[in-house]
Amino acid sequence: DLAHYPAQDLLRVLATLLHQIATANDELRPNGQAASRSSNVRAERPSITTASLGALGTPSSTLCFHARNVPSISIESYLLRILKYCPTTNEVFLSLLVYFDRMSRMGLEERAGDAEPHPGMRGFAIDSYNVHRLVIAGVTVASKFFSDVFYTNSRYAKVGGLPVHELNQLELQFLLLNDFRLVVPLEEMQR
Repeated sequence: DLAHYPAQDLLRVLATLLHQIATANDELRPNGQAASRSSNVRAERPSITTASLGALGTPSSTLCFHARNVPSISIESYLLRILKYCPTTNEVFLSLLVYFDRMSRMGLEERAGDAEPHPGMRGFAIDSYNVHRLVIAGVTVASKFFSDVFYTNSRYAKVGGLPVHELNQLELQFLLLNDFRLVVPLEEMQR
């Protein structure tokens, strides 16, 4: 039962998984070039809101997560730093995996009955340049959704090493890339 697992142990597991995903995607994108993804993936959900469709159609929606350089702090240290200065529940950290999975699938989903995916959409991949920003944006969004007690964006930004205006932008794009669907059923969380 991961929801009741010791927080630091859970973050080590989460960091290892995110590091493996980012490293694998880094290898697929030599010299920072975007990798093409197949558009043959079927949608689990038939529709995407107009706002999210618009966000996915513009490169800036995903580029805002792309850092100029790979951060020197490890993913594990970053997660532990967030836990130390912005304590929250395991549910928040576990939801990141669900949200990241949804984000990576969203650009590949097809409209119900259409043979083509949504125009302008591309798959979204986690890599070493965006994983830290995705994590802090995800924790900010998930904390506000799952808990009655959360911190200000200025605190999350300070802990995450970002200016508050950047975190505000990342938070909005994170919501758009998740189609504002933040509910994570327990069964999906345990998968």
